[in-house]
Amino acid sequence: MNDPKAPGAPEPDSPAATAEDGEKQHVLRKALVAIAIGTAGGFLFAWLKLPLPWMMGAMVATTICSIAGLNIGLPQPVRIVMIAILGVMLGSAFKPELLDHLGKWGVSVTGLFFYGIAALVLVLLFLRKVAKYDPVTAYFSSSPGGLNEMVIVGKAMGGDDRIIALTHASRILIVVMIIPFLFRIFGGYHPQTGMLPPGNGFDLPAHEWALMAGCAIIGPILAKRLKLPAAPLLGAMVLSLIVHLTGWSENAPPSMLIAAAQVIIGTGVGCRFAGTKVGEVVKIIGTSAGASMILLSTAVAAGFLLQDLTGIPWYVLVLAYAPGGLAEMSMVALGIGQDVAFVATHHLFRIAFIVLLAPLAFRAIRRWF
Repeated sequence: MNDPKAPGAPEPDSPAATAEDGEKQHVLRKALVAIAIGTAGGFLFAWLKLPLPWMMGAMVATTICSIAGLNIGLPQPVRIVMIAILGVMLGSAFKPELLDHLGKWGVSVTGLFFYGIAALVLVLLFLRKVAKYDPVTAYFSSSPGGLNEMVIVGKAMGGDDRIIALTHASRILIVVMIIPFLFRIFGGYHPQTGMLPPGNGFDLPAHEWALMAGCAIIGPILAKRLKLPAAPLLGAMVLSLIVHLTGWSENAPPSMLIAAAQVIIGTGVGCRFAGTKVGEVVKIIGTSAGASMILLSTAVAAGFLLQDLTGIPWYVLVLAYAPGGLAEMSMVALGIGQDVAFVATHHLFRIAFIVLLAPLAFRAIRRWF
């Protein structure tokens, strides 16, 4: 925020200051409308007992309103705060007994690496040959994850960052919509009985609130300093993981805060389509639907191939491999009662593979496009 007395700052009553205040009010109005729509959508889905209601309801409602032309948006700081809360919650899923299972996950993490390569190649061919994306845009749109990183690097390499962002956002929308219903059919998932996710109330001891606040604030700052991907989520999650593995805390954030985080994350996905023409959105969603089917079918194939080797049910492996976004898929795991630690760990490895290797691989194969 500008200091009115600082050199170069606009005078409080000047046209520039008035315009700045008007812009801030406009952004605030868009955010409040978006959150209201997302909350209403989440409430409707929860009332209908649909899977992962608060995130999916918010995502569907805001996507429809965005495509319909409603001018809504969600400032990044709001999403970052809620993602940090989500990180604290995910970290709370890591219990001391988890250390006994880490060795068993080596096979599934190795399989994830080969799945990522196969999925990227298949989707790249689809986007080039069927959707007619240009080579750079097709490559960075085909990576199974890493939305923010692929948009930044793809733009730097000469791709269409807007198409890359919308393609990834559409994929997240489609995958998150499909996965909970697949679990309802194949994975024995039953809708929650109450309106809110299971969890604590607000009557936690003061030291628990202090630990959670510390994880949510200090973790993202440290992760950003270390230039880690998905810093708000990863930093809060790792610090919360340490707190819970050491036994300092056994509690997760209150269920109402978890529901609010779901609403904000779902609203953020839906708002990505704001300001885009209906025809373009329909075309990109159609393209992403094809790419998502390729990604999900390869994830299912990998799940069946690996379940005997790992002893993990194929549908849990699908949840760990499905490229629906770290925050989003972790929330799906929480909402449908699956192993959040297993899913989140695999998605962290997937992001690391993509962020580190995708740009290097692009430089190596670019001459063959």
